[in-house]
Amino acid sequence: MLAASDAPSTSSPGPGAGDDDDRVFLVQHRWWKEAQDGAGIDAHGVPYASTPAGGPTSYGMKVLSLIMNDYTAAFTLRKADDLAAVLPDAPAKPGARSYALVAADLFDKARAWHLDSLKSNSKNVLLTEESSVNIYPIMLRVSVTRGTNALTVKISKKDNSAENFKRANKILIPDPEPVHIWDFSGRTTFILMNEWNRIPQDPRSSDQEMPLEIQFYDISEPTANGASGKKDELALTMGSSALSNGSMMDMDQDSSGGICKQVGSGLIGLDNLGNTCFMNSAVQCLAHTSKLVDYFLADYHKEINTHNPLGMKGELAYSFGDLLRKIWAIDGTSFPPRQFKTRLARFAPQFNGFNQHDSQELLAFLLDGLHEDLNRVKCKPYSEAKDADGRPDEEVADEYWGNHLARNDSIIVDTCQGQYKSTLVCPLCKKVSITFDPFMYLSLPLPSTATTTRTMTVTVFSTDGTTGPCPYTVNVSQSGYTKTLIDALSNACSLRDDERLLVAEVYNGSLIRYLEEPSEVISLIRDGDRLVAYRLPKGSEDAPIVVFKNERMESSLSSFGRKSWKSFGTPLVSNLPETINGRTIYDLFLKVLTPFGALKDDMSDADQITGKSSPVNVTSDIEMSSDAAECSSINNNAGEDDIMTEGGMEFFLNSDRFPNPRMKIEMDQTVTVSNPKKRLLVSVSWQDNGLKQYNLDSLDSLPEVCKAVLFARRPQETCSLYACLEAFIKEEPLGPEDMWYCPGCKEHRQASKKLDLWRLPEILIIHLKRFSYSRYTKNKLDTFVDFPIHDLDLSRYIRDRSGQMLNHYQLYAVSNHYGGMGGGHYTAYVYHEGKKKWYDFDDRCVQGLEKEDNIKTSAAYVLFYRRVKGGSSLDTETTTIESDCTT
Repeated sequence: MLAASDAPSTSSPGPGAGDDDDRVFLVQHRWWKEAQDGAGIDAHGVPYASTPAGGPTSYGMKVLSLIMNDYTAAFTLRKADDLAAVLPDAPAKPGARSYALVAADLFDKARAWHLDSLKSNSKNVLLTEESSVNIYPIMLRVSVTRGTNALTVKISKKDNSAENFKRANKILIPDPEPVHIWDFSGRTTFILMNEWNRIPQDPRSSDQEMPLEIQFYDISEPTANGASGKKDELALTMGSSALSNGSMMDMDQDSSGGICKQVGSGLIGLDNLGNTCFMNSAVQCLAHTSKLVDYFLADYHKEINTHNPLGMKGELAYSFGDLLRKIWAIDGTSFPPRQFKTRLARFAPQFNGFNQHDSQELLAFLLDGLHEDLNRVKCKPYSEAKDADGRPDEEVADEYWGNHLARNDSIIVDTCQGQYKSTLVCPLCKKVSITFDPFMYLSLPLPSTATTTRTMTVTVFSTDGTTGPCPYTVNVSQSGYTKTLIDALSNACSLRDDERLLVAEVYNGSLIRYLEEPSEVISLIRDGDRLVAYRLPKGSEDAPIVVFKNERMESSLSSFGRKSWKSFGTPLVSNLPETINGRTIYDLFLKVLTPFGALKDDMSDADQITGKSSPVNVTSDIEMSSDAAECSSINNNAGEDDIMTEGGMEFFLNSDRFPNPRMKIEMDQTVTVSNPKKRLLVSVSWQDNGLKQYNLDSLDSLPEVCKAVLFARRPQETCSLYACLEAFIKEEPLGPEDMWYCPGCKEHRQASKKLDLWRLPEILIIHLKRFSYSRYTKNKLDTFVDFPIHDLDLSRYIRDRSGQMLNHYQLYAVSNHYGGMGGGHYTAYVYHEGKKKWYDFDDRCVQGLEKEDNIKTSAAYVLFYRRVKGGSSLDTETTTIESDCTT
């Protein structure tokens, strides 16, 4: 099927396919032709011939793919009108492989005709009663070749499993015999005509690739556990007690007295459709939540709420229920959850396509969507929460919970929802606000130093020439402010009482911004930035300063080798007296240059260095007439023939508003600082002979705020799950961006907030917040969380003391994430009560774990606990490994 969500469906769905089933099946042409003739299916096909893709996509791409470990094969589909005279009755050439692309509804009709033919007679068709079939997805990437009726198709191992990648190459690559494909689905025409016309035609850009997934219906390759087609027809009419607390029972009677069909073991994997491991992991954990399994294997359809405006017309519940029934089918093998993925992406576009996503985000959407689809409340009453006004917490909590249940009543609420107490206190008027809110899961922070502190390196410069630049590394709060950084840096560099620090960011030889606002958050500073701090006299905040920006003559590739002035190094800063001229600026610069060496020759006559001219009053804003600017300014693109002074440097006045043209500063010129910020920007143009007299290398080697070290090994951080709970309920102030409107002050205040657990659900889902995001940074914590398996005792964290025996939980599933922020892989650990052991669900592969403690890893991301009374019911015996890997 076309992965693009706006692709129109060219056919109506077949039986059981659903309204939005836009799958495309690749079948053997002979099998399709027999059904088309026998069932009278009226469909027109477009013939294509497959040829190897020319150019670098053949040999060159194979070599590149081997280097990049991205095994990719490519071929071209060209319209073959000459085949119309030969096909559809027979292949065009002896030995040619011929297939048909058909839509889901046509495929259902063809398969139904073949099955009816088997029942009515013994007609010699390809599909026999004893044989079995296999359906598996093949992901292709299709682009249009301009100016021709041809499609370039790529098969990548990135998009397919290794097994399906080999199958796709064997089926579709035209080597050694030709391949003919007839398209009865209309998808290739859609790509060629409709979709391609909507893509902006930019001759400089490469062709736009569209993902196309086809379901290959392989009637020549039997599966390990029976026909996939027969499994699709499996109808489970289950009684409510067919699965009790997750333990399988062979037979049971339904409500009408009939015998229910046998339930499978539930050890069925889910094929990866392309970066869908996050979905498979979350689904397997829910698919082994016993109360949900009992519910969806029974007659849940009667509770579908199709009129809920917050729901999805029951479609998500139907799709999830069908998925669970397939997982719990008898003698099943792994299968692709294609219909569920399509339905999910339809209602949650963020999960569309084939990018990696977060299993917890999918879990949150799925539980909320299932609740709304199964909400027993048809008409939600309006209820307004009343203020506590000193009433007992028990009374207020029951009132909030009652209001919640009056609007929300479903199997999800019965099973997964709890309640916590939220307390806000105004820091000024001490107004206390108490609410009791429901929760579907607990998101617990990890009390790791990596989440609370940040290491930052800043280079400190003197402004009086006494010391050279020195980098200092400090640890500050991750959520701190500029003042936090300056205070830590002041202690690190032993700042004197009569000194202050001016912190700025350096980029391309210039100071691009000053960190002067104390309340600015340091999270805006990126690790790759370069920061400097200048030691200035305290009390001189209103005094002017001079910023010396260094530049030298360099060749430029963009100017065909012509030399021009280029900035280099780190600017130097000094305080300015009230009255200054060219000589003052020169003397100040020589002073701040002291740590970098001295002039070889004593230049006693400063006039020799910069020359003389008549006295002129100059301001830092360079406000002068156009004639004066033309006479006294020098352009940045000065050539090699510019006259330079003997001292090796010249000074030019710059302006924030008008950096070009620049005005040369003469020795006896009076300079006035008139801009509001009281900063004089001076460019120091160095000659080669001047650069040789000083060692300015340290100005070019400014360290980054935080140097990224590849493959650096950090010690493994550990914490307990109870420590995460302590961090969750800890009282803390709200952030500046999350202010609370105090009803007492009638103003937004940075109130303190505290959370307490009040009412716990039967199924407790705990999300460990391993991923952190800010404006510029992303981070994943690999902290090892030691979580209880048999007895999670939450009694001391519950404020409601009425049900102490209901606060013990045992673990039954874990969603794991391996890797970093840019990608990674999801798996699931699930405890099987019938077999009394843990299993590892890794997409389509399911295998037993040798030891129970193996489930405790730093990859644990979402924990699933089931309530028990008092203690654990898990069998703690160590079992040998058992593999149920379905290949």
